[in-house]
Amino acid sequence: MSEKLKIGITIGDVNGIGLEVIIKSLMDNRVLDYFTPVVYGNTKVASFHRKAIGVQDFSFNVIHHPDQANLKRANMINCWQEDVKITLGEQNEIGGRYAFLSLERATEDLRNGKLDALVTAPINKHNIQQDGFHFPGHTEYLQSKMEASDVLMFMIADELRIGVVTGHIPVKEIAGAITADAILQKLRMMNESLKKDFWIEKPKIAVLGLNPHAGDNGLIGTEDEEIIAPAIQKAKEEGIFCFGPYPADGFFASDTYTKFDGVLAMYHDQGLIPFKHIASRKGVNYTAGLPIVRTSPDHGTGYDIAGKNLASHESFLEAIFSAVHIVKRRREQEELAANPLPFRRLSKDRD
Repeated sequence: MSEKLKIGITIGDVNGIGLEVIIKSLMDNRVLDYFTPVVYGNTKVASFHRKAIGVQDFSFNVIHHPDQANLKRANMINCWQEDVKITLGEQNEIGGRYAFLSLERATEDLRNGKLDALVTAPINKHNIQQDGFHFPGHTEYLQSKMEASDVLMFMIADELRIGVVTGHIPVKEIAGAITADAILQKLRMMNESLKKDFWIEKPKIAVLGLNPHAGDNGLIGTEDEEIIAPAIQKAKEEGIFCFGPYPADGFFASDTYTKFDGVLAMYHDQGLIPFKHIASRKGVNYTAGLPIVRTSPDHGTGYDIAGKNLASHESFLEAIFSAVHIVKRRREQEELAANPLPFRRLSKDRD
């Protein structure tokens, strides 16, 4: 358990703030006491970003494989050799092309056990579409590559954890995608993750309604009574400690979320808008349900501030340490399960 973990880091869109927050996160050598970073990108591109934000005393140790990583340095694997024209703040095909090269190489090393976890810098979901990547985002790509039957987008920050039933789909398709089976499956995954990844022995989970006022007894939609409530009941019968459906507005406004270990929202914005407000730039996007650990910051490419030295690296650093903590919890739990304490029945006569 004392061995430092190798954390793979993808650079995201080269025209965004990905490399800025990566460099800022790794500048303080004290973080290297806790993990060994392996960044997948290109040193020339990294140097461009470093100069753009005025950072002087920082450089990457160039390696070819994760096995060569220097445990006391921030390491980088060059995923391409050609020069790249960087246009900070611009959404274009170049940003997507090289974001995918970074992600593809890191994912391959992750699958082959060369990395202990993966932290992904933000991509642009539009310009990254190309041969090899036809997905709404990182989550779906990694689900496919890791051959996972289902995953849960799980936003985490301190004691706040919000998952969503539906992720990157159009709003007009949300109601049709809300089924009892889908809700039950996400509840199972959240319950399992809270136990395995966060060491909460008996998680208490809140489930939000779909309609305003959670349907108001069927007056504003029937999904809450006919789909969500029965799914909650079925989950309870399986031993999952869950409650709801709660009207989303009052649930967050009254701080009711503080009474639960996890919250299951029905759709993306219902969960992520309050999460990002409450987390205050320290939130992390964690993909639960994968055989590996992947996290990312809770922000996007930040084109409007790219290269201006304005990007906060708090969320990215939180994403790295969240990955480290989750991997260690998983491994420690595996060790405990493999070497349980011997069981001895006490005598009835024992005082």
